[in-house]
Amino acid sequence: MSTQFIEYPKCTTCRKAKVWLQEQGVDFTDRHIAEQAPTAEELKGWWQQSGLPLKKFFNTCGMKYRELNLAARLKEMSEDEMLALLATDGMLVKRPLLVTDSGKVIPGFKAESWSAALGK
Repeated sequence: MSTQFIEYPKCTTCRKAKVWLQEQGVDFTDRHIAEQAPTAEELKGWWQQSGLPLKKFFNTCGMKYRELNLAARLKEMSEDEMLALLATDGMLVKRPLLVTDSGKVIPGFKAESWSAALGK
């Protein structure tokens, strides 16, 4: 299994992260998050591997997040409900999402974090 790079190609942060991966010589598989949204099972596995709060997997800057008033609603939702909601629309998921072949998962792009996760 190679490193997965889950992105929305029109996202400037995703484009920046992709260039960074290429510059680092990382072998990765590219996945368009809107065309191939992660399943609830994938999200649950990634979330558990990441060790982060599930809320970190939500794209809080997205229009859909605001339309659904998720800032207020997430407080009332169970983890299973949040995972099911994330699986309904890839645009709700924080991106880019890095899933390394060693099992590290990082939502969002920070070169330092990605470098550490990839052993660069």
